[in-house]
Amino acid sequence: MPTEVIMPQLGDSVSEGTVSRWLKHEGERVEEFDPLLEVSGDKIDTEIPAPVSGVVLKILIPVGQLVTAGACLALIGEPEVENTAAAPEAQTQPATTPQQTIARNGHTAEYTGYVSPVVARMVAEHHLDLSQITGTGRDGRITKKDVEAYLAAPQIIVAPVKPIEHQPLSKTELAPASVSRVPTKAPENGGELVPLTAMRRTIAEHMVRSKLQTAPHATTVFEFDMSAVIAHRKANKETFAKQGVNLTLTAYIAVAAASGLQQARYLNAQWTDEGIFLHNTVNLGLAVALDEGLIVPVIPNAGDLNLLGMARAVNDVATRGRAGQVKSDELRGGTFTITNHGVSGSLFATPIINQPQSGILGVGVVEKRVKVIDDMIAIRPCCYVTLTFDHRVADGATADHFMQYLKDSIENWE
Repeated sequence: MPTEVIMPQLGDSVSEGTVSRWLKHEGERVEEFDPLLEVSGDKIDTEIPAPVSGVVLKILIPVGQLVTAGACLALIGEPEVENTAAAPEAQTQPATTPQQTIARNGHTAEYTGYVSPVVARMVAEHHLDLSQITGTGRDGRITKKDVEAYLAAPQIIVAPVKPIEHQPLSKTELAPASVSRVPTKAPENGGELVPLTAMRRTIAEHMVRSKLQTAPHATTVFEFDMSAVIAHRKANKETFAKQGVNLTLTAYIAVAAASGLQQARYLNAQWTDEGIFLHNTVNLGLAVALDEGLIVPVIPNAGDLNLLGMARAVNDVATRGRAGQVKSDELRGGTFTITNHGVSGSLFATPIINQPQSGILGVGVVEKRVKVIDDMIAIRPCCYVTLTFDHRVADGATADHFMQYLKDSIENWE
């Protein structure tokens, strides 16, 4: 009897995911615990192993389809050997699952019979739908000759035609189409079309929802003198390294931000229809760039960490994030986000808010700049730091007070 491949719970609070890639095809053999497919949940791809050894008899969930925990993804079993002494229609064959589609005659058909390994290979090779093939074997079973006849015949699929209703256009339909309503397709000129990955599609949907459909964004820009922090890092880097911690400038920004958010609570909050929800703890999201996109693992209770604890946490999420070892649960529950876009040379940016949060801090590249200090020309290592915030939740004065707190903390670090 075939073994069901069940969709697992990807995390304590993650009960669904999208099938991003099948690593085995129907009719292909797989060993127990070998990777069978990849499921994407919250931009993290998780490999689902085969529960038993056998042949992939049927893939039930196609690539791109959302599936919940507990659902059956595929069937694995051992096809029974065909009895060559019996008539083709009486051969013993492995079970398949019901399928419903529009058959050639235009009627919905369901196939619940069996197919031989030979037929299974032909179906997988040609990507056929068994419910569209008429079986001539015993009890309507599909034989090799039925598949060959189907492949040789013209493919006709009949679909019901919905009558066109003529109605007057609404004012919305008469108005110019907005960016979000205009369908897009690949241009016809020469080039390459790269299919969307589950991560890229998730990022796109999230950014559009945040920027265009949810929060009115506003951004304030400050310049930080990093002299004090750089001096402190130089004096303490070796001590931190002895404890296995790489002391980075991001850790200083994170400590200052976590402290400031405990005072500027409206930036550590989220908008709801009932009111503004102020979080009691600071769960700091740290953007980590990957080759295929961006993830934001969360450092929980960041306000409780000193510089050593924060540096260790920053190292951990960054290292595991780039290695693909962050779990889906670790991407949830953030209350504020920091993105260090300066690592790629960017001066300053206006990042998009990570919903349902109310603010995101962008840190630009640190470079030496000519400054006027006490009416004298001086050279200082500086960077631009931006705060993009939800203007429904906070106003410019709140944002600027928070940024001034950060600036004073960084420039007077001891």
